[in-house]
Amino acid sequence: MTPTLSTPRLLLPPLELADASQIQLLFPHWEIVRYLAAQVPWPYPADGAYRHIRDMALPAVERGEAWHWTIRLKSAPDQIIGSIDLRKKENDNRGFWLGLPWQRQGLMTEACDAVTDFWFNTLHFPVLRAPKAIANVASRPSPKSRACAWSPPKTATTSPAAYPPRSGKSPPRSGSPANAKSLFCCQNS
Repeated sequence: MTPTLSTPRLLLPPLELADASQIQLLFPHWEIVRYLAAQVPWPYPADGAYRHIRDMALPAVERGEAWHWTIRLKSAPDQIIGSIDLRKKENDNRGFWLGLPWQRQGLMTEACDAVTDFWFNTLHFPVLRAPKAIANVASRPSPKSRACAWSPPKTATTSPAAYPPRSGKSPPRSGSPANAKSLFCCQNS
């Protein structure tokens, strides 16, 4: 079961199918999608959020393999501004995205702190691994309270690649600098 979490500025209620319409309006922007896993289709389909929640996220929660939350400001609890999840994958335990108007305000750091605490102190997992796109400098961790490390791959470039969306075609991601991954790893101390 996914509990509601909170931070000083945020509410993180469990993801529901009813959240799909708000997510569909907020999520499909190339500036968000370009840093995510290559399996996110681009252009994003009109029913992409609904199908993802119905067919992937909620079944994984029911199987006990994942925990999904929406991110909302306490000052506007009915409005979704992003999403964050935890999952039992070998080298991919946490993922997130945040709507463009709310980026660069420290909100995702608050959300990550809350779900990381849940991962270690409620679920009692010993290690959290979160691959990140190298070009997504804003998502690199600045760990404070846990033994954490960020390591770029040996052949990685740190210069961001800008691949503007092309109508009807997915921009190059696999093997591109914008999609090259680094690994963030935290251990409970």
